[in-house]
Amino acid sequence: MQVTETTSEGLKREFQVLLPATELEDRLNTELSNIKGKVQIKGFRPGKVPVAHLRKVYGKSVMADVLQNAVNEANQQIVADKGLRLALEPQIEFPKDEEQNIIERALDAKGDLAFKVKLEVLPSFELADLSDVSIKKLVLKPSDEEINETLERMAKDSRSFEPREEGAAAQSGDRVTIDFVGRIDGTEFEGGKGEDVDLELGSNTFIPGFEDQLVGAKVGDTRLVKVAFPADYQAEHLAGKDAEFDVTVKVVAAPGETKIDDELAKRFGMDDLEKLKEAVSKAVGADYEAQSRRKLKKELLDALDGKYAFDLPPSLVHQEFAAVWAQVEQDLKNRGKTFEDEGTTEEASQAEYRKIAERRVRLGLVLAQVGETADIKVSDDEVNQALFARIRQFPGQEKQVYDFYRNNPQALAELRAPLFEEKVVDHVLGQVQVVEEPVSKEALFAEDDEADAVTGGAATDEKPSESSNEAAADKAAG
Repeated sequence: MQVTETTSEGLKREFQVLLPATELEDRLNTELSNIKGKVQIKGFRPGKVPVAHLRKVYGKSVMADVLQNAVNEANQQIVADKGLRLALEPQIEFPKDEEQNIIERALDAKGDLAFKVKLEVLPSFELADLSDVSIKKLVLKPSDEEINETLERMAKDSRSFEPREEGAAAQSGDRVTIDFVGRIDGTEFEGGKGEDVDLELGSNTFIPGFEDQLVGAKVGDTRLVKVAFPADYQAEHLAGKDAEFDVTVKVVAAPGETKIDDELAKRFGMDDLEKLKEAVSKAVGADYEAQSRRKLKKELLDALDGKYAFDLPPSLVHQEFAAVWAQVEQDLKNRGKTFEDEGTTEEASQAEYRKIAERRVRLGLVLAQVGETADIKVSDDEVNQALFARIRQFPGQEKQVYDFYRNNPQALAELRAPLFEEKVVDHVLGQVQVVEEPVSKEALFAEDDEADAVTGGAATDEKPSESSNEAAADKAAG
């Protein structure tokens, strides 16, 4: 096999591979001889089938294997001889006039096998000195006021409701049980019907204006509620539409007293109120620490991005941009928006998100090299823990989720990647100066203007809600 490098431009390489017809003939005969004792053909004793007959019966399928093996061998030889680190799998290109009949030509030994191998290599770069890098870690401890607010919310959410006396009108804060049927232009629509639905008036659970029109209603009342779906409503076929609902009130119940005491703690599985406060404080603190970590990581990645400038494999950038842009377009579609609505153009947005894709690829390569240099590993136990954490997100479908990941190496690798990334980030944090800075909750949860650019991350920053104490309350209760 003859391999000749024909192109070396930046990170692109191209090789011409030539396998003489005589070599193809030898390889084919060797493969046919290997299967001679394994096949059974009517009229021949086992192992006595002439190679010429085997060639007639199995020649095409065996030659296909020979050609595939030759391609694989060429790829391996190129990588090994040149010491290359590939960005993506090589592209194989056969002469256009031979693409359709290459097996037949090779089978008949009518010519040499020639093809091109096109590939992109990873850039070579030295890891930067980070001793001059200083980043801030935003610090926020839960206050007594925040803990009390969370306890009040938990008490409110867990309070009981008692039916009001007969003939009593529903007030804001009451819970009504209703049946309803919705119509648009006189026609019922999917998802617009419900029976025995509990609704707390003033909770803003339903479409804006719906709950307000039930204040004052009594058991047995039927009301015509007129509302307009928001323009950005998640169901596109309903967004911006006017609708009418026939609502029948079946129960009107008043909220019970909200008490923050030991009994509340016991409802959430705690021994007493002090234990519940400790759990809430821990959960709120963990939520703040998680947000602080996001900010810290973003600042660290910004610093890393400023330390490196090297050529990027075009295919990796294109692949990353395609994934990012698909998310952007899907998000616009879901919100019923256009680029003009966002105050930009498609061309300007593409340029912006291409830079994000380039940043992701660059940082991904840097983090990968840091991890390789530091010999950072992710254990199977760590992957299993991540897998079971994912499984718990799908109650009732545990086996299906488990089987999906175990039968899909790529999906399992997607669990491993963020674990590796976090370990590398921790390693890099040990090389820079981290300065703690106490901040307010508003500052901690302020959104960043620039999208995060982490390998495998989302196209935009994760933006946790500032009502994070609600999630913390769920954690404390869980």
